[in-house]
Amino acid sequence: MARAPFTLVVTTRDNAATLDRCLASAAFADEIVVLDSGSADDSVAIARRHGARVEVRPFAGYGPQKQAAIRLASHRHVLLLDADEALTAEARAAIERALADPRADGWTLYRREQLFWRLQARHARHNPMLRLFDRERVRFSEDPIHAAPIVDGRVEALDATFLHWGEPDIATKVDKVNRYSSGMVAHRLGRPRYRWPALRMIAQPPWHFFRSYVLKRKFLAGWAGFIGCVIDAFYVFLKYAKLVEARARARTRPDQS
Repeated sequence: MARAPFTLVVTTRDNAATLDRCLASAAFADEIVVLDSGSADDSVAIARRHGARVEVRPFAGYGPQKQAAIRLASHRHVLLLDADEALTAEARAAIERALADPRADGWTLYRREQLFWRLQARHARHNPMLRLFDRERVRFSEDPIHAAPIVDGRVEALDATFLHWGEPDIATKVDKVNRYSSGMVAHRLGRPRYRWPALRMIAQPPWHFFRSYVLKRKFLAGWAGFIGCVIDAFYVFLKYAKLVEARARARTRPDQS
């Protein structure tokens, strides 16, 4: 049975280190669309080598940029990957099966994370991500940093993993969580629904660590898993600590004397 055609969609900016692996892993796509936001490295050249249709547009925010990239797709079904992600053979097979008889509006795959010098355990399937969907039924969350697709319809889980080649070392991850937590403050500062940031600053980091390290089984990754979970918990702490600071500064002014 022939499967429904689909478009691979990737947004890029200076992703030459991982883009080739990403596009090669999904070379079975019927179309590849890459929306670049001004790369200074070889990202555009790599995309064109893989036969991608490349468009360039200034970065408009994570959600709007991905939404704009999806609108460029010719096919109704879209596989959305970040430039530092790659499909496994089992993910490819699962996608082929799903699109052979598409009865859902979206499908999740489990993301297997790079934890510095090693990959998360093969069987630790606790991080489902919506990556395949009907583009006519999708919208994006308003999160300024972690904007994610949301399907208005039925979503099925595919029992397969794909890979996320994230931060290669501790310094890179610490720098990233510092930048991301600062980016969250401007978005949340004037929003009343983010109440009790000081209480969240105290309560949420230990819960986040427990959930990641124990429930998501990152303890199976040894010290790499432990360090990654500590930094992720620190990221949660930083988000609320910086929000507490920003709101305190907004209420008071330094002594001008």
